[in-house]
Amino acid sequence: MKVAMFSTHEYEKEYFLQESKSFNHELIFLETRLTEETAKEANAIPCVCAFVNDNLDFKTLSLLTQGGTKLVALRSTGFNHVDLIACKKLGLSVVRVPDHSPHAVAEHAVSLILSLNRQIPRSYNRVRDGNFSIEGLVGFDLSKKTVGIIGTGKIGSVMARIMLGFGCDVIAHDLIHNQTLSSIGVQYVSLDKLLRTSDIISLHLPLTNKTHYIINEEALAKTKDGVMLINTGRGALIDTKELIESLKQGRIGYAGLDVYEKEEGIFFEDHSGKIIEDDMLSRLMTFPNVIITSHHAFLTKEALRNIALTTLQNIADFESEGTLINEVIPEF
Repeated sequence: MKVAMFSTHEYEKEYFLQESKSFNHELIFLETRLTEETAKEANAIPCVCAFVNDNLDFKTLSLLTQGGTKLVALRSTGFNHVDLIACKKLGLSVVRVPDHSPHAVAEHAVSLILSLNRQIPRSYNRVRDGNFSIEGLVGFDLSKKTVGIIGTGKIGSVMARIMLGFGCDVIAHDLIHNQTLSSIGVQYVSLDKLLRTSDIISLHLPLTNKTHYIINEEALAKTKDGVMLINTGRGALIDTKELIESLKQGRIGYAGLDVYEKEEGIFFEDHSGKIIEDDMLSRLMTFPNVIITSHHAFLTKEALRNIALTTLQNIADFESEGTLINEVIPEF
């Protein structure tokens, strides 16, 4: 099948080209983001392959359908950037990569915790400048600290096991309780209790109407003073405006963010030498106790290989009219 791959980056091309040897797809690599303005580049192409910051709203999807597109293949786990109701109405099938590497994301979350706690960026920059002072670099032992994990799917489950390995007391909140986690010492609690008792809170949720701004003004007011907040899920799980206020007040002691609610058009692109016009992001970048990475928690060799293989297999399944095991079904 002919496939228009939008928002293509060099780091993923080699994996798609390598795995495509087992398939008969014709891959057209496009660096442009998929939007209403660029949808015409997929004209007469039956499949578009989209990334997390492509904009698949009703207008874009309508133009794709008019051009002959039948399948939207997401090379991501999340699908909040896709208007699934519009896809249903337009007769577009949507498939995704539900599991590329939970270890990659969980390990990145842990790296944010360690970097914030032990102030690795600050120490590194000092030494690079010839400053070997350790004043102001005091951290804390992770052992015996309470880590609250919100969302215990595949990524959250890996995160829980890692933090147990550090000797942390791990509590969790999820609608579905993972009995295996419970059996190894993870305690499921209410969201309220998790917010009030955690020293570190890590978010591992999909973005839905129910989880949008799950960390809002009310939630932030319940947390311990000096709590560490980690988000490797989706940006809009956190109300950024309220997070900034909590950082200013000192209630949030540390924030590690791999995602940002308005990252579309900013993340995955080089803006060095340019003025970032997003005031909230610019403000976040001024805090010494905040680390922001550009949505690259997934970025490991293993994950990239799995993303390529699963995406190409999803397309092959659609082409052969087989069962779409990774189809995204809209909830009405």
